[in-house]
Amino acid sequence: VQVLESGGGLVQAGGSLRLSCAASGIGPNFNYMGWYRQATDKGRVLVAVIDSGGTSNYPQSTEGRFTISRDNAKNTVYLQMNSLKPEDTAVYYCYYHDPLEPQMFWGQGTQVTVSS
Repeated sequence: VQVLESGGGLVQAGGSLRLSCAASGIGPNFNYMGWYRQATDKGRVLVAVIDSGGTSNYPQSTEGRFTISRDNAKNTVYLQMNSLKPEDTAVYYCYYHDPLEPQMFWGQGTQVTVSS
């Protein structure tokens, strides 16, 4: 399994960005794909997750501003980030997880920087 992110970059506060993440080598099983982020000197925290049935979940910090969606035909998930804040600045990591397997597969990360 390989996970590859794209998107990210520098945006002003209040702006928007869209991240994409494609997974390859995955099977047809029920699975989760989503995003975590890690700010400098902080731990990795959940941003959004969506299962292959289309059910999504968000933590309070991103709900209402971020939207995750997926195209199962392309094994791709998207993260639309609106009303960005400087505290959203972090490296964003995409992941894939088959709950029948112990391992999570991660992308290499993409930097999102929000200037004030």
